[in-house]
Order: sequence, then C-alpha cells, then structure tokens
Amino acid sequence: MPRSIWSGAISFGLVNVPVKLFSAVNRKTVRFNQLNKDTGNRIQQKRVDPETGDEVSYEQIVKGYELTKDRYVVITPEELDALDPERTRTIDIEDFVDLDEIDPVYYDHPYYLVPDKGAAKAYGLLLGAMKEAGKVAIARVVIRSKEQLVAIRPGEGDVLMMETMLFHDEVVPSDDLDELPSAKELKASDRELKMAQQLIDSLSSEFDPSRYRDEYRDKVLDLIERKASGEEIAVQPEAPEPARVPDLMAALEASLAAVKDTSDDGKGSSKKKASSGGAKSRSKEKAKA
Repeated sequence: MPRSIWSGAISFGLVNVPVKLFSAVNRKTVRFNQLNKDTGNRIQQKRVDPETGDEVSYEQIVKGYELTKDRYVVITPEELDALDPERTRTIDIEDFVDLDEIDPVYYDHPYYLVPDKGAAKAYGLLLGAMKEAGKVAIARVVIRSKEQLVAIRPGEGDVLMMETMLFHDEVVPSDDLDELPSAKELKASDRELKMAQQLIDSLSSEFDPSRYRDEYRDKVLDLIERKASGEEIAVQPEAPEPARVPDLMAALEASLAAVKDTSDDGKGSSKKKASSGGAKSRSKEKAKA
C-alpha cells in the first residue's frame, strides 16, 4: 500500500481542507549495483572527510552553501523552516487558470491529494467546484524544505491531483537555442501539409495508456533472466543511424500507401500498426498473459 509522504491542508480562501499527499507514480527503473569486477563483491560508498580521512556519520552532516572556494555558510533545517513556518503545512492556492494555458514543459512530478480524517465534505466541495469551473489551481507548498510551485486539478474519478511545476526561470526558452531553423527553412508547401495531415488522420486514435510499454526495460529484464540462467549472450552491433529522407513528398506518399495497404489487407488497423510497440509486441503480451 502507498504511504503518504506529507500531510497538511489546502488553503482555499478562508477554507482549509486537510489532506495527505501520495506519489502518483511508481517508477519501474531497472537498478544495478556497483560490483568489483575481479571479486564480484558489492562496492560500498562512504562519506569521508577529505582532510582527516575519517568516515562521517549521517548525523554529523549539515548543509553548507559555498560562498567562495572552500568557504561555506552552514544552514540548518530549522532555519529554513523558520523562513515561512505557516507555509510548511499548507498548500496556498494563489490563482485559478485554464488547463490549456499551461505548457506541459512546466510539469515535474504528479501526486494524489487525499482528504484527511473529517475533511471529506470540504474536499468534495473543492473538487466539485473545480470540476464545474473547469479550472486548475496554481498554488505554493513547501515539501522537504523546498518551496514548490504546484498545479492542482481534478483527476480521473473523485480525486484531486497535484503536479509540482518548474518556476519560469528554470525553463530554458526556445529562443535561447542557437540551432533552430529559420522560418523560411520550416515552410512547407500546401500539398506537403495536406499529405502530412492525411497521414496524421490515418494514424489518429484515442489515447489508451495501457497500449504503451517500456519495451527497453522489458528487454533488460529478459537479458538479466537469460544471463542468470547461464545463457551466452551475443552482443549485437550498434543500430545504424537513421537515413536522411532525400525527398519529403516521396516519403509522405510511401507512408500513406503503407497505411492503405495495411488496412486493405485486413491485418489490423493502421493505427495499431503505427503505435508504440506495434501489434506484434501486444500479441506477445497476450500470449504471456
């Protein structure tokens, strides 16, 4: 069962809604340990004072901000909390905005907000009002001694979602990129645009997140299982670089023809053919199930 990582209250005008915070994701990263190549023993990482060579326990470690080389100012957790003690326990809503006004580049990490004991009615009021208004709340909260900008929105079902966001000065503006092509280089002909739109339409479908798997992670886990069983693994050569398309119109026409052929042959919809993983990988998943 997931465990809450923070508890406090959503501050909504003069209304406080006690809530608990749960992470909305459980990342499935394949983690490796570092081993000694010769002995196979796991490597230990120690915190060591570079001057004395002594190992430093976790209790002895403090936070220091480097002013100049090797000159630090030490800051304690209590000093950070004292900067705004009220905000350490509240999610302060500042604005309500339309969802489509937020560029997805600002989103960082998703969480669930669940009502604490006795807060169901106030929670339901905020959830229902936001659903009716079709708005997203922009708020601030302190989590683990760091102030976060967050977006709160109704999620699927009767639950509020909270997304931590990047601040404006943390996002790299696209104008700062020095390799963007000019407007003249980006311009396509009307015929090319029409064919590209036809290709997009032929590959369009409703979003179903269950259709997409981390195929690389599956391959890594399969590799681990095969090596653990004693199988010899033949290392494959690196994949070749994608070839540049010399004729854009020819590539569009060939893509549309391939989609049409797939549909005419009755081997499944072109949408599935082009989706991540493809029909082949999904049929393997069904066979495993």
